[in-house]
Amino acid sequence: MPKYWIAVASADHARKGKTGFMQVNHGKAAPLRRISPGDGVAYYSPTVTLGGKDRLQAFTTIGRVKPGEIYPGEMGSWTAYRRDVDYFDAREAPIAPLLQELEFTRGRTNWGYQMRFGLFEISAHDFGVIAAAMGVEVADISADRAPPTALPRT
Repeated sequence: MPKYWIAVASADHARKGKTGFMQVNHGKAAPLRRISPGDGVAYYSPTVTLGGKDRLQAFTTIGRVKPGEIYPGEMGSWTAYRRDVDYFDAREAPIAPLLQELEFTRGRTNWGYQMRFGLFEISAHDFGVIAAAMGVEVADISADRAPPTALPRT
């Protein structure tokens, strides 16, 4: 049974990973060990740039973790640990219209607090809500199925 995750990174960083990998918490390996192949992951981006004042507050990428282990990726003068991900063709989706629909935010004024941890588990319901907002149809994101396809853009 897959699990579903929110990873938090600036939109610039999340978009770079869309080439086929994910990393969290400034490249730490430990959080990635909680994730398994077949799990769903959506990136939430509070800002466009790391440390920027350019608020975005949107889900920026969404995909499924591919089989394989955590591996080091070179980031110039340092190493960041990664997992491979099949990202779906999806549009970015602001979180504001979803706040009362998502279980992890509904009725909470301090919903952003859990984002500070950089990676946290969410329900299948919430993953489906996010996927739909991003234009991705997710009937079942288990590892033995093909990746979901994007809904037609309107």
